[in-house]
Amino acid sequence: MNPIATRTVTALTIAAILICVIIFAPVWVFPWMLGVFGVLALIEYVQLLRIKKPSAVVFALFLIGGTALFAAAFGTLGWVALVHKNLWLLFTVAVVKISDMGGFAFGLGSKKIFVDNHKLCPSISPGKSWEGLGGSIFGSCLVAFGFAGFTKFPWWLSLAVAFTAAIVGTFGDLVESKFKRWVGVKDSSTMSFTNGMGGILDMFDSLLFAPAAIWMLIALLAA
Repeated sequence: MNPIATRTVTALTIAAILICVIIFAPVWVFPWMLGVFGVLALIEYVQLLRIKKPSAVVFALFLIGGTALFAAAFGTLGWVALVHKNLWLLFTVAVVKISDMGGFAFGLGSKKIFVDNHKLCPSISPGKSWEGLGGSIFGSCLVAFGFAGFTKFPWWLSLAVAFTAAIVGTFGDLVESKFKRWVGVKDSSTMSFTNGMGGILDMFDSLLFAPAAIWMLIALLAA
């Protein structure tokens, strides 16, 4: 199986497992589970930061900033689970991660069809393209409108949530890519079981900022 097919099958398998966990696990499990992911992400982040061998001051600033970011990101998801329950957590994660899949599929498809595509930010992430961003928006729209019967959002709010998930999720991906480029690595980890998907940071990068942005938007527009 070629690397792209392997990565796709792995992503779909992980997605299926996460969907089952989010739907069927008791709510109290999620803060603990997300806390574990947050700690693992922080450990991975520190390991990458040490590659750069920054000064003590720079290391401390990055450590404080990274800790605050991971606490906010995973804490937001834990809050959604505790306050709004399982299906809202599923919606929040799905609208961002299906956006990821749409971006990957559209970016790869446009490159296969047209030989090349239009780079979104080549100095940070050469693989990101405007076509992929369009696919990200398409993927998040599928989820936002697919969940409309559950969320009861009007069409314009579903559209706003979809665009926010795609744009802010892509921003999180670019922030992590910039950090990896700064420390000089391609993947945040070399865990073999992820079959080329990278580490914890690679899998959660689009969720660093997007959940908080989505829920701030909902709080502002759905009140």
